[in-house]
Amino acid sequence: MRKLVQTSAIVAIGALCAASMPPASANGAGAWPSWRGPDASGVSSTATPPLEWSESKNVRWKVELPGRGAGSPIVWGDRVYVLTAVPTDAAAGPKGPHRFIVMALSRKDGSIAWQHTAKQEQPHEGTHNQFGTMASASAVTDGEHVIASFESRGIYAYDMSGTPVWHIDLGDKRMRNEFGEGSTPALYKDQLFVVWDHQGESFIVALDKRTGKEQWRTKRDEIDSWATPLVVEHGGKAQVVTAGMNRVRSYDAATGEIVWEGAGLTMNPIPSPVAADGMVYLMSGFRGNSLKAIRLAEAKGEIAGEPAIAWALDRDTPYVPSPLLYDGILYFLKGNTGVLTALDARTGKPHYQLQRLEASPNVFASPVGAVNRVYVLGQQGTTTVFKHGTSFEQLAANTLDDRFDASPALADGEIYLRGYRYLYCIAEK
Repeated sequence: MRKLVQTSAIVAIGALCAASMPPASANGAGAWPSWRGPDASGVSSTATPPLEWSESKNVRWKVELPGRGAGSPIVWGDRVYVLTAVPTDAAAGPKGPHRFIVMALSRKDGSIAWQHTAKQEQPHEGTHNQFGTMASASAVTDGEHVIASFESRGIYAYDMSGTPVWHIDLGDKRMRNEFGEGSTPALYKDQLFVVWDHQGESFIVALDKRTGKEQWRTKRDEIDSWATPLVVEHGGKAQVVTAGMNRVRSYDAATGEIVWEGAGLTMNPIPSPVAADGMVYLMSGFRGNSLKAIRLAEAKGEIAGEPAIAWALDRDTPYVPSPLLYDGILYFLKGNTGVLTALDARTGKPHYQLQRLEASPNVFASPVGAVNRVYVLGQQGTTTVFKHGTSFEQLAANTLDDRFDASPALADGEIYLRGYRYLYCIAEK
């Protein structure tokens, strides 16, 4: 059942500590507005994060977050936003009732600017017993709205002051083996795109970001997926590129009609697509390996091989972490391990392969890039930093006292790391 609610109710907002931020951040130029950054590639062209840190070095602040969530922080202006799910009955365990919370924190000191309980209820099913959380999607913003998807709990929009604007209920997902939810929507201009792949009737839907009203909905012949859709512009039109086990597809952003489609990836597609220079890259790595590099200029209708598919790969692709596309180099990890491959994005030829990141053996977070460096955050708390380029050169290995599944966020001189317990702001001191 679809349910849409709009509200103009004024809510109590916590006091905001004044922050002195660079002017670029005030208009979003230095922001990290979604979980893969300003161009959905994992790269910031403006951020200058530190090279080294530890619990006693370059930690501007560290705050304990309530509950759990694997969604990444996002950054706009003087605030950082996170989603979390807080159990309300410890005796009921992880399947018990939760409060689903949107938090806005000061970039200056981590204090709470505002927070809202979007919903409080008992989830209809559980999540992965080892790595899952009830808040695994990330928020997204464009400087006008902060949109938080708790999926089966609803999608909620707030203005930048924290006033609720609308929320929508798209129903309940039924995930295989109760592996849990965690697909982040894509925000493009005035549209929000949501992929709803599960064991029931799957679809992709476009919503008006200002009202939550449905613009179009297209059925998908897919089971569970977690990849965030990618919006690309080509030939004067916007397309929404989606991963899938059965098919990879691109939809016309205005109508929901299929622009092109082809053979799918592996089961459980989790890595999100990336694109640059007229090419889009889709990959997954559960019970197999699949990577497709697609030329948008040639992609029309059914695609199967050249010229639409420029090249493909069937080894060493990621299960959970998304790839990083940085100035013509495509970086990705093998499975959920710290085993790295770097390819020429245009040709698929390897710069290097199977490079082991000894300090980060298990990786669920997606790599990010800035200032000619790549940052890979390991689950056990160590971030391996290496030089961006055609040969591997490690620069640092930085360890914190937490575990991490969420991907880093970069903004100005900071890197934000969301752990199992803490949110860290790392910056030169």
